[in-house]
Amino acid sequence: MTTVTTTAPAGVLAALLPPHVHCAESFGDPSEERLLPLEAAYIQDRSPRRRRQFATARALARQALGALGHPPVPLLPGPGGAPRWPVGVTGSITHTDGYTACAVAGTGRLTSLGIDAEPARPLPRGVLQLVSSASERGGLAALPEGQAPWDTVLFSAKEAAYKAVHPLTGTWAPLAAIAVTVHADGTFTARHPHLPAVRTGSWGVHRGTVVTALALPASRAAAA
Repeated sequence: MTTVTTTAPAGVLAALLPPHVHCAESFGDPSEERLLPLEAAYIQDRSPRRRRQFATARALARQALGALGHPPVPLLPGPGGAPRWPVGVTGSITHTDGYTACAVAGTGRLTSLGIDAEPARPLPRGVLQLVSSASERGGLAALPEGQAPWDTVLFSAKEAAYKAVHPLTGTWAPLAAIAVTVHADGTFTARHPHLPAVRTGSWGVHRGTVVTALALPASRAAAA
């Protein structure tokens, strides 16, 4: 498995997040990685592919947490499916075909963060209409043709926003309710129904993968 951390500026995820966020990512198919006993027991009945995804994500998470000074600990999913991070840490994990990544930060710097990755190709027929408004689709139509699969960037940005907010509220929100505007400069704005302020995130396309990230700074989140 080839990994890249935030100490290497070439990392696609690191380029989308503030420098105090520690990232680790892997391009290629998930590989067999050693799990801690509690993790192995949790995932033992799942398919081999899912076990590889789970193990790769945990290996990357421990790499990123190590950069924060945290020793290896079991990272089991919580009620919403996201990992239970160590006290004082916020983080997010994503995986898609050929790419797995993790980002973590101290809660003194960020209240929460969300990352997402999707294959860099158009969404399946009908999905865009389910997750977006007519206004959002009109905004995509105005973006430069051929620069990116804009519908997938929009979808991924909504996923990143959902993953950033859900740990704070514990409340589900449909993607259609998260209003996102994608900009051609590699940024997007998101308004989540459970947060009063518009937030700005980043997106990129690298090696056939759309990657999006949204970080909620501690001071801004407290003031919102």
